[in-house]
Amino acid sequence: RRTGSATRDLSHCVVQHLGAERIIRRDLASPLPLLTEDWIAANFTPADQRDAVQRDQLALSDELVNELQRADTIVIGLPIYNFSVPAAFKAWIDLVARAGLTFSYTENGPKGLLEGKRAVLAIASGGTAVGSEIDFATDYAKHVLGFIGITDVDVVAADQLAIDADSSVKNAHKAIGELAA
Repeated sequence: RRTGSATRDLSHCVVQHLGAERIIRRDLASPLPLLTEDWIAANFTPADQRDAVQRDQLALSDELVNELQRADTIVIGLPIYNFSVPAAFKAWIDLVARAGLTFSYTENGPKGLLEGKRAVLAIASGGTAVGSEIDFATDYAKHVLGFIGITDVDVVAADQLAIDADSSVKNAHKAIGELAA
């Protein structure tokens, strides 16, 4: 949602608290494309062998990866929808999790290439308690970030807003205040 979004409000507060000199915003409310067979073919074609159509297929993904590579801290406003992440976030993950760019395969398994970065997950939910057995969003997001090398992850939650909004917002602001800038 573009208006009336607890997640947007929460992530805005986190960004303000961190006081970044430069901010790159990526709004996933503007839909990202889903992966297609053509995108996958372009991605698995060596970069120096891609034609103009294939480069065009990967242009948005390249831009998203570049945003992550340039960032020191990534703030992700993440609502919990039906116990998990929104489809828009999953589409973003599919576009940024790229072998050779954000992770590599080694003899010991995959290795994230975006090390030395920090992420803050600003998570909001109506009824799901963050970290509970029915929260499939938080651990998934942390796992995916770790997969691409981002293991320094803080969680700020405004959860169960439909149950006790006042307490949830108060706890979220306390957690924001505890974040190191």
